[in-house]
Amino acid sequence: MQEMKEAQQQKARAATSNVLTKFNQKVIQEMKEAFTMIDVNRDGFIDLNDLKEMFSSLGRTPDDKDLKAMLAEAPGPLNFTMFLSLFSEKLSGTDPEDTIRQAFKMFDNEGKGKLPEEYIKDLLENMGDNFTKDEMRQTFKEAPLEGGKLDYEKFVAIIKGSEQDDAA
Repeated sequence: MQEMKEAQQQKARAATSNVLTKFNQKVIQEMKEAFTMIDVNRDGFIDLNDLKEMFSSLGRTPDDKDLKAMLAEAPGPLNFTMFLSLFSEKLSGTDPEDTIRQAFKMFDNEGKGKLPEEYIKDLLENMGDNFTKDEMRQTFKEAPLEGGKLDYEKFVAIIKGSEQDDAA
């Protein structure tokens, strides 16, 4: 039993090594704020009761089975470093930055790095996996828009978390 616990702790340490180097300071701060909101009892770990409280505050009551499955994604106790590690794994599962940028460029006949907002919205609502109104609102909430145009170079950096801090 003790050997199994030690192996699990070693796996957790390996999973979180160097995770802080994968994000810029702005992203780490945002993740810390999210972690703190979820860690309702403020003990430094997200557990089943924290998840229940968080979902309850959002008007939802998922099954314990679902919440336990969420927690089981972490190879050890879900502290802030493990939280970052899990998000790092999820983000690395998305397309590389250049692939996303190239996809936008296919629609940019002028090659200016900007696309009309209404054109992008039309594509997202009517092609492929259509976005819902809520998904559209979330997508454009932080989108870099100027003069009715989406700056897709900046947008890709935001999506991938590689945007530079304003002070940098």
